[in-house]
Order: sequence, then structure tokens, then C-alpha cells
Amino acid sequence: MAPPKKDTEAINLRLPRELIAAIDDRRRVEKDLPTRPEMIRRALVQWLEMTAPDA
Repeated sequence: MAPPKKDTEAINLRLPRELIAAIDDRRRVEKDLPTRPEMIRRALVQWLEMTAPDA
């Protein structure tokens, strides 16, 4: 396993099992089957882009 990137920070997060199951279901739709952390990153980036105030 590669070491983490230097410009990142670990976050410990507890989620309801139903939400984890939903994340896993969504992961399986992706062509590259991302890891859970990667799927959460993608979801956060998408949410941030969708909810960004108009500049």
C-alpha cells in the first residue's frame, strides 16, 4: 500500500449502516469500483460543486 499523500488529513467518521450500504450500492455502479473512501470523496466533491454559491 502506498503511503498517504502529504497534503491530506485522515478523518474518522461513523456512519449509519444504511448509509454505508447506500454508498456501497453506488460504488458498484461506477465503472472503476472505487473504494469506500474514494466514493465518499467523489460524493463530497460533487455536493460541493452543486451547492457552491454563484461566483
